[in-house]
Amino acid sequence: MKTEQLNERHIPFSSLRYSTEAFIDYAIPECSPKYNYALVGPGVSQNAKQPVSLREPHGFQVGGVSMPHGRVNPPHLHFSCEVFICAKGQWRIQWGFNPQARHVDIGELDIVSVPTWIYRGFTNIGVDDGFLFTALGRDHTGGILWGPATLQAAQAQGVVLTDGYRIVDTRRGDALQAGEQVLQPMEAADIAALRDWTEAEMSRRLVRAADLKFGAHSLIDAVLPGGGAQLAPVVGLGMSEDRHAEPPVAKAHGVSLEWLRIPPGCGVLRHRLQDKQVMTVYRGAVELTVQADEGPAQYALQGSPDGWDSFAVPADVWRSLRNTGPQEAWVLLMTAGDHRKCIQWDEPVLTAAHASGWAHDADGCVAERRFVERAQR
Repeated sequence: MKTEQLNERHIPFSSLRYSTEAFIDYAIPECSPKYNYALVGPGVSQNAKQPVSLREPHGFQVGGVSMPHGRVNPPHLHFSCEVFICAKGQWRIQWGFNPQARHVDIGELDIVSVPTWIYRGFTNIGVDDGFLFTALGRDHTGGILWGPATLQAAQAQGVVLTDGYRIVDTRRGDALQAGEQVLQPMEAADIAALRDWTEAEMSRRLVRAADLKFGAHSLIDAVLPGGGAQLAPVVGLGMSEDRHAEPPVAKAHGVSLEWLRIPPGCGVLRHRLQDKQVMTVYRGAVELTVQADEGPAQYALQGSPDGWDSFAVPADVWRSLRNTGPQEAWVLLMTAGDHRKCIQWDEPVLTAAHASGWAHDADGCVAERRFVERAQR
């Protein structure tokens, strides 16, 4: 891939553009303003003018949302996974109608995966510029269904959603076109028939930063100069080479999520994956080097309270990462697919690891070479 094409996959936070009218709830006072971002893929926006940083299909989609303290995103239902990653502030994630919405509160670096076919919403209970990233499963999400009360509240303000999911704002002179009908919500009986998730069940889909389990041998280059990073699984089967790694949320999402923690002066040496991967730096400064057709291309990615840079790494390209800052760097890796991801390391990395006494066992996990070489062949 040419450098010019790689540059299009670099998504600095400062480059993001938002829509405040992505959904019909912009007409509801307690829901507005809400700033919706689409980093990779269009997400579930119902506004054809939603800005999108990178439209290329990845097998999953990445978005973001911000709104002032006290603002509410009302109940809606997804047909593919929706994972919330708290980048800043405090957020209340709510779900269900039976009989009251249940909730869980999340803070910085906490992640919660909300099941499909369940109504959910969220409220900013922290600072005015709080920010949530979202990961959505699949290229085609099926859109969303709004709760009846939301459709009614928007209609009371003069805004309706058609059965073709077009927003019609009668306050601006919009009108239904020939053959269009106003979208009808789910019936109360159908909503009542949806699975009722308890707090205990949902707690198993919540992964707090304080509970992460980083593996000392999650990458074979961990013992090498320039290596030293560690992985902590969150959702699905990622790229960890630690035989003890178990994702807290194991159900298939169409995408895996795992935290990469890089100490100062350390990194991840040259490797590649067969799968597309989006990385977002939440803390620290990371230099990403990607092999372009013309030679190595380098990108400075930053994570701070004011923004979080991302990069969509293509499949089958060599890359390496290095912490260039004075503090520990945290990077969220989102990789396409439900399968276990297999890293292809550059041959000099494997040679150095072998010389240091480490190798991969028959299952592709990091192990002491002295045991691996004694195994039956």
